[in-house]
Amino acid sequence: MLDDRKMDVLKAIVTDYVSSKEPVGSKALVERHQLRVSPATVRNDMAVLEEEGYITQPHTSAGRIPTDKGYRLFVDRLATVKPLSAAEKRAIRTFMEGAVDLDDIVMRTVRLLAQVTHQVAIVQYPISASAQVRHIELVSLHADRILLILINSNGRVDQRSVELPDHMEETLVVLRTRLNEAAVGLTPARAVEQLSLLLVDEIAGAQGLRERVVVATLLEMLADDPSTRVAVAGVPNLSRFGDQFETTVKPVLEALEEQVVLLHLLGEAATAAGDVTVRIGQENPFERLQSTSLVASTYGSPDESWASLGIVGPTRMDYPSTMASVRAVARYVGRFLAEG
Repeated sequence: MLDDRKMDVLKAIVTDYVSSKEPVGSKALVERHQLRVSPATVRNDMAVLEEEGYITQPHTSAGRIPTDKGYRLFVDRLATVKPLSAAEKRAIRTFMEGAVDLDDIVMRTVRLLAQVTHQVAIVQYPISASAQVRHIELVSLHADRILLILINSNGRVDQRSVELPDHMEETLVVLRTRLNEAAVGLTPARAVEQLSLLLVDEIAGAQGLRERVVVATLLEMLADDPSTRVAVAGVPNLSRFGDQFETTVKPVLEALEEQVVLLHLLGEAATAAGDVTVRIGQENPFERLQSTSLVASTYGSPDESWASLGIVGPTRMDYPSTMASVRAVARYVGRFLAEG
C-alpha cells in the first residue's frame, strides 16, 4: 500500500504526462506540484513506484511515465467523479434538443461524446423491453413503388421501399388498416406472430400476392433487432496516437469495424446506470484494443430501454474529465429517452 506522499507523486506524474505527453522528471514535479519535499525525496519515491510497477522509464536518462497499473491505481483513488459545469450541461442539452427519432438520438449522442471527450465514441442502440408498434404507414411513391413506414412507441422509425406494381390508393388504405389492426399496441415479437397469421390465413388471390410482399417486408423490419447495432464517431481522434499506426492505430481501426467486438466490449463494461467502468490497457478482453482504455457507462432503464455507451482512447488520457463526460452524457440520454 502506498503512503499519501507516494500517491501524490503518482498523481502528479499521471497529470503531467497526460498534459505534456513527455516523461516526467523529479525536479519538474517539485516545481509544478508544490510537493514540499526535495527532488531527492521525490526520486526515492519514484524508485519505489517503479519497483512496484506503477511507473516506468521509457529509455535511459528519461523521466518516468505511468504504466497500466499506475493508471488503474490513479483511477481507483479518484475520490469522486467531478460534476460538469453548468455551461457543459447546457451544451449537452442544446446538442440533444430537436432529435426526432431513435436513430437521430443515437447519432447525436455518439457525435456529442466524441466532441466532448476528444476520443472515439461508441453508442449501442437501446434494447427496448416494452416497445410497442405505434403505427404502420403506406405511402405511394409512384405507380410501381410504395414506402412502408414502421413507428415504435420508443420513437424508432424504420422505412423500406417496396415494389408494388399497379397499386391503387384504395388498396393501400385497406391494407394499412388491416396491418394496423393486427399489430398496433403489440411488442415487435407479438406483432410478428399476428402478422404471420395474417400472411397465412387472410391474404390470398392475385391482389393478396402483392400484399404478401408488403407483409413479408414488414416482418423483416420487425425482426431487425436494433440492439445488435453500434454507432461510432470520432475515429480521426486516433491521430493522437502519433506515429504508432502499425502497432496501435491499425489494430484499433480493425476492431472498430467489427460490430460484434464493440458489442462484447460494451457488454464487458456494463454496469449500473449512472456508474462508470474503466478498462485500462491489458484489462481489455480484446488483444487489438489492449493499447487503449475504455470508459463506459449504461443509459436508460432496465424496465424500458437499456444500452451502453463509452469511449476508446489512448491509456494516456484525462481520466477524471472523460469519466465525468461519459457519465453525464449517459444520464442525460437516459432521461431524454424516458421523457419520450
